Amino acid sequence: METGAMLSWTLQQEIPVPPDVHALLAQGEEAITSFKTFRDSATFTTKRLIVRDAQGITGKKVEIYSLPYSSILMWSSENAGTLDWNSEVELWTKAGHIKVKLAKGADVRRIDSLIAWAVLNSH
Repeated sequence: METGAMLSWTLQQEIPVPPDVHALLAQGEEAITSFKTFRDSATFTTKRLIVRDAQGITGKKVEIYSLPYSSILMWSSENAGTLDWNSEVELWTKAGHIKVKLAKGADVRRIDSLIAWAVLNSH
């Protein structure tokens, strides 16, 4: 069993969907909401989670991750505690294990309900 996360992202506050995300959407797919990440954004759509990751010093090189909800096998969410200020969501997918950390200000229950809605409606 894999112990470390294959990928790890940190979501900050909820933001308007970035305009350039619309070019990434498939026919019939709609953007639901986006969250600021350290260097870019993560967008929940009606079909998948799209994470844009600007790279390099200028941030002009952009890597895009696309995680179809149908590939998520299981997830867990953990709210922040008294001494541990970070919340997190973990996703076990057909491709591997993904850890999503939530910065202060990101609502773990909102993320959890988005994932539940997406996964349970995609299977």
